[in-house]
Amino acid sequence: MKFIVTRQFQSRCIVLCSVLVAGLSALSARLVQIQLVEREHYAEQSSSVFERRETLPAIRGMIVDRNDEPLAKSVPVCSLWVDKNHLYDENEASWGLAYEEAHNSPDWSSLSPRDQSRRIKRLRNDILATESEDVIVQKHLAYAIGILARPLGMRKEDLRKRIVDNTGEYFTIAKDIPDDIAQKLRDIVDENRIHGFDFDGSLKRVYTSPHLATHVIGFTGYSERTDEDGNKHEEVVGKFGIESAMEEYLAGKDGWREYRRSTGGLRLPGDPGSLLPPRAGLNVQLTLDMQLQAIVEEELDAGLKEFNGERGAVVMMDPKTGEILAMASRPHFDLNRLETVSKNSYNFAIQAIYEPGSTIKIVAVSSALNEGLVSPQTKIFCHNGYFKDDNGAVVTDEHPKGTISVEEILKYSNNIGAYSLARQVGMNRFYDYQDRFGFGRKTGVSLSGESRGLNPKSRNPTTFSRAAFGYALSVTPLQMATAYCVIAGDGKLRKPHIVKSIVANDGTVVQRFDPEVVCETIKPKAAAEMRAALTKVTSSGGTATRANVQGFHVAGKTGTAQKLRADGKGYMVGHYILSFAGMMPAEDPAFVCYVVLDDPRPVGVGRVGGTTAGPIFSRIAARAAIRMNLQPSEPVSPPVATSASR
Repeated sequence: MKFIVTRQFQSRCIVLCSVLVAGLSALSARLVQIQLVEREHYAEQSSSVFERRETLPAIRGMIVDRNDEPLAKSVPVCSLWVDKNHLYDENEASWGLAYEEAHNSPDWSSLSPRDQSRRIKRLRNDILATESEDVIVQKHLAYAIGILARPLGMRKEDLRKRIVDNTGEYFTIAKDIPDDIAQKLRDIVDENRIHGFDFDGSLKRVYTSPHLATHVIGFTGYSERTDEDGNKHEEVVGKFGIESAMEEYLAGKDGWREYRRSTGGLRLPGDPGSLLPPRAGLNVQLTLDMQLQAIVEEELDAGLKEFNGERGAVVMMDPKTGEILAMASRPHFDLNRLETVSKNSYNFAIQAIYEPGSTIKIVAVSSALNEGLVSPQTKIFCHNGYFKDDNGAVVTDEHPKGTISVEEILKYSNNIGAYSLARQVGMNRFYDYQDRFGFGRKTGVSLSGESRGLNPKSRNPTTFSRAAFGYALSVTPLQMATAYCVIAGDGKLRKPHIVKSIVANDGTVVQRFDPEVVCETIKPKAAAEMRAALTKVTSSGGTATRANVQGFHVAGKTGTAQKLRADGKGYMVGHYILSFAGMMPAEDPAFVCYVVLDDPRPVGVGRVGGTTAGPIFSRIAARAAIRMNLQPSEPVSPPVATSASR
């Protein structure tokens, strides 16, 4: 009997040992699988729960004018994101509820940090043991909303609605939070053990003069990107104007900071490799002079109001370098608000194309002078207002003239005279000169959306005649200003540029954009003859006497052209593009200024370029002369005293 018991006992021991060995072997195999085979999987899961990577946004470079006056700069802001995977996780949510209960206990402030941590852990275990998952999540959500709503400037119900109604798992609920407020919110989230909310640093673009040079400076917007961990982030990118064109220089490169949280939800310090500092963007210096820009915009607005217009542009350039000193288009918008940007973003100065009218007559006259076919005093018979050539092309003039000089063709803006000179030059050479003045192609200015205009170079005799005095081709305001810089300078066509240099934050010039000559259009002698001839336009009897500036010689040319119908078939009766292209001082121009108005409705003056665009030029030029410290070439009469001024 004793032997049988012993055998049974041994059998039981063997079975028990076998079970234990098998169990431990399975456990060991599982540990090996976790540690070796599935190590990366669980490491990733652990990281997703306890590790975070916060974007450190790169400071976007400033945009400044030629005198280093800031036009666009960035201020640090934050976006607050909701991560529903963590917000609705009972294990993470329980920490916030435990902290809330512990913090409200009467003796909380008297406890040491270690004892406080122990109490929070004990209360968390009690909460997980006694409360259901749904209750824990909902209590934590209400707790978080109650704490965050006021600092965010939101009502609790609105914040709850934004969170609950959003179907995404990771989304933003507040943008452009000022950096100081964002830091307070970070501290609140950490201190109160709130989970499911992340901060993403970014930068808000601020424009110091939001109504000036709006189409040039442009604006930024948010672009969403997904990082390597699958998280979405919003970054600021250029959307329009210089902000877009110079994005590669302005943007910089974002950095990041990684951190871990303890099981209690507290942020832990990272190792040195957990930080990548951002690289700041470069500053873009424009050729604009903001004082000249303000003058141009004020006078353009005043002129549009005076002559009942809504659309137009002014381009002011330095003829010796091709630098754009000021560029304004109307209508425009507020850079900081962008409320009307959808309907007013059209940049008239570089995108509008239209038939220019008589301002184009510089091509016919200067080409004839440059070829040595005529001199400024050469007499041209203008057929008393009606001419029909051998090919059947008919040209008329509203103000008939008989025999006048070449310079008087410009003074009186005579169509037949301009066509006669174009015929002497010849169709092929004339069209070649149009090319050399830059018509029919983009100027290459560093702004997106530039139009190329139209220069069809038709072989039809009638079309050729129209091209001589401003029809049968289309131009942009910038092309016209650039063409007049050929006359105002040494006869060379220069590429207009609006970016002067790229500058690092320490003042080092990284890249400089020097003047660029495209081609020699006419000889310096012909350019000088043209400047002298164009002064006749603003002298007594010329078409632009209202463009004069006291004390200075002004050279320029008026333009009045009927507007084409939208379908391109014929012209609209009573609708005009009115313009004036001028330079000052005429002897050695410091600037070229082109003014164009789209279909104004002046009252009390003629609907022509000389009585509308001319006076706007005059007011701009008079103020610009003071700004540029130009010395008058003639005595300036003192203002007449009145009874009110005595």
